[in-house]
Amino acid sequence: MQTGAVIVAAGLSSRMGEFKPMLNIGSISIAQRVVATLRQAGVGKIVMITGYNAATLERHLSNQGIIFLRNNDFATSQMFDSAKIGLEYIQDKCTRVLFTPVDIPLFTSATVEALIASDAPLACPTCQNQTGHPMLMSTELIPRILADNGSMGLRGAVSRLPVPLTKIPVNDPGILLDADTMEDYDALLQYHNRQLTRPQVSAALAREVTFFDEKIAMLLELVEETSSVRTACQRMQISYSTGWNIIRILESQLSYPLVIRSQGGPNGGQSTLTEYGKQLLDLYRGFMDELQHSVDSLYKKYFGEIF
Repeated sequence: MQTGAVIVAAGLSSRMGEFKPMLNIGSISIAQRVVATLRQAGVGKIVMITGYNAATLERHLSNQGIIFLRNNDFATSQMFDSAKIGLEYIQDKCTRVLFTPVDIPLFTSATVEALIASDAPLACPTCQNQTGHPMLMSTELIPRILADNGSMGLRGAVSRLPVPLTKIPVNDPGILLDADTMEDYDALLQYHNRQLTRPQVSAALAREVTFFDEKIAMLLELVEETSSVRTACQRMQISYSTGWNIIRILESQLSYPLVIRSQGGPNGGQSTLTEYGKQLLDLYRGFMDELQHSVDSLYKKYFGEIF
């Protein structure tokens, strides 16, 4: 059962006075911390909704393997509007989705894993008899949220869903700690007593040059999803020419076409993956899933008693 995530980071940070997502917690930013925790818990597809300072934040996270969508009405809309942008996009790409604002950065991967393990269609963590983030929901519930009138925001929409909210007790005060004000941020820094430790693994295929890695896999996924190399590049924050150069190098190393480009039509040209391209992408994803599983086992074997 594939689990994705939506992170909302479109707000003005008006109460903080600083741009919250890029404030540091230890040696990494708030936004990087949220992404790293989700990755550590095995979450695959991560979507971030940006708005205020969007270009700056997207550049900051451009190597994190995130899909960026923008709320261009961030100055006059609510968090619920940003949430709907992300939920609408991800609803047909996974079976369950985690949702969190970017300014709650200290929940742990163990909390995320507990939510996922619950198999509940709608769940949130609780600590000290208080509910916190992230929230987990089945993507089957998303159409109802998208159709909701928005009264009381996402919390109100969730309360009107036809399934009960399962509360998962966790020993994790980080689910409750946000960064709305500078005082909140100071409290976060005091709570943060050690860095997030996790195994990081990457793998690339190479001949004369490296020709296939995680970044290229994401590019192909987005081309298949959007039928557009240009749109895929925009979502990854790389230039259109860079995207096509990546594809040409890949095809030259493999000696067969991976992307078919059609010209014209009422909506302009389209780009799609060939059967070879789809097969290569599926094989790489399967390889990386097994590799990550092996690395997690080795990490627990060698470092489990330390961290």
